[in-house]
Amino acid sequence: MSARPLPTSTPAAQGVDAAGVLAFLDALDTADGIEPHSLMILRHGHVVTAGWWAPYTPDRLQLLYSLSKSFTGTAAALAAAEGLIDFDAPVISYFPEFAADITDPRSRAMRVRHVATMSSGHLGETIDAALALDPAEPVRGFLLLPPERDPGTVFAYNQPTTYTLAAIVQRVTGQPLTAYLRPRLLDPLGIGEAAWLRDRTGRELGFSGLHATTDAVARLGELYLRDGVRQGERLLPEGWVAEATRPHVPTAGRMGDTEREDWNQGYGCQFWMSRHGYRGDGAYGQFCLVLPEQDAVIVTTAETERMQEMLNLVWAHLLPAFGPAPLTGREPAERALRERLAGLALPPAPGRPRPPGRADDWAAAAFVPAGGLCVDQPGLSAVTVRGEPGGWTVTLTDDGHDLPLRLSGEGWTVAEDPAPVAVSGGWTDATTLSLDLLFLETPHHLLLTCSLQDRVFTARWSTQPLHGSPLRTRCAPRPPSP
Repeated sequence: MSARPLPTSTPAAQGVDAAGVLAFLDALDTADGIEPHSLMILRHGHVVTAGWWAPYTPDRLQLLYSLSKSFTGTAAALAAAEGLIDFDAPVISYFPEFAADITDPRSRAMRVRHVATMSSGHLGETIDAALALDPAEPVRGFLLLPPERDPGTVFAYNQPTTYTLAAIVQRVTGQPLTAYLRPRLLDPLGIGEAAWLRDRTGRELGFSGLHATTDAVARLGELYLRDGVRQGERLLPEGWVAEATRPHVPTAGRMGDTEREDWNQGYGCQFWMSRHGYRGDGAYGQFCLVLPEQDAVIVTTAETERMQEMLNLVWAHLLPAFGPAPLTGREPAERALRERLAGLALPPAPGRPRPPGRADDWAAAAFVPAGGLCVDQPGLSAVTVRGEPGGWTVTLTDDGHDLPLRLSGEGWTVAEDPAPVAVSGGWTDATTLSLDLLFLETPHHLLLTCSLQDRVFTARWSTQPLHGSPLRTRCAPRPPSP
């Protein structure tokens, strides 16, 4: 299905000062440890800013990490509206085959709304413990863990709560989340391809693993901003947005804890409350910020461990840019913003496209992991370098499969198969090859160095992926070829 583009406008026409957007981009450029990948700003229902840092592109699916949870919560709301889920029903009632095993009274008292609001009664993350108890059925493993407090009384960010909510939706609908959402949410919003990682049970994860475009996230945010109504058609149950985006349980940590200030504002139903508005968010800077007072939505994808700092920059520069009325006399700033957005790009790694010496030694060179094991990617067992007419090919052998990458000059070179990867870098001297491998449907870089002197390689992730998998599958899941 071809999605109809969202309406566009100049920032000034919608009361947005382009100078504030430029200041935000300047701040991102100088912020240590924040690598932006995309930005969309909607005001009064119009896209006023949209940019992607090359080699990221608008049509590229992105791993949203925990921003996936907001889509899962939406699916649960739709299932409840169809009478398939009761938020006040005990969780165990949807898994009667586990009833004899689940004897703890708090576990048996846990209701659907408690897993929807991260208030199961547990005091911390339980995913590792749940999987250890039952690797084949994470819901059973989770329910076997007695909550330390009564359900509904305490908050803990806890992946199995959302996983269980997603499992209930998939059980009562008989469909994966994406299939259930397709006619009810994705198609009506004009969202094209979307894909969700599955676990060994065959379920889509729910708590993470959704791959979608920046535009898709913006459309979900806009729907919530409009109280679940899209072009006059109600897509979400009446009252759901208010229920999902109010604080159900307090999340505040230590008094004066400013490092997590936007995480201390309370939690709704798979949405965080913020100092301004509310948001869905995912690890490493995947944000959907909904600002009802400003009638705006801000979406980012990024790679950063400094998520609070990134939000601080939004509040410092973008929030003041939203004015009450259309602006005049902003043409120079708007022209500068258009030029800036058109030129956004991540800097490639330095390096020559061919070895400055000892080319014959590199022409068919093989490398093994330094120390005998690649700690960051344990399946990565070998790297080979081959000189060929017109360039060089570097092949990574991971999990018994080859990932060939072509080096073809300066800048980023993109390979699409078996996983979309952008490559930059090259030879830094006659005995060292250093490459930056950007897995384009994730936020992550794999930094690879081969030493001709020792015939070993090192590879480390710039930020650690939260889903362990072979390199060839570090991308959106796609149906197998016929």
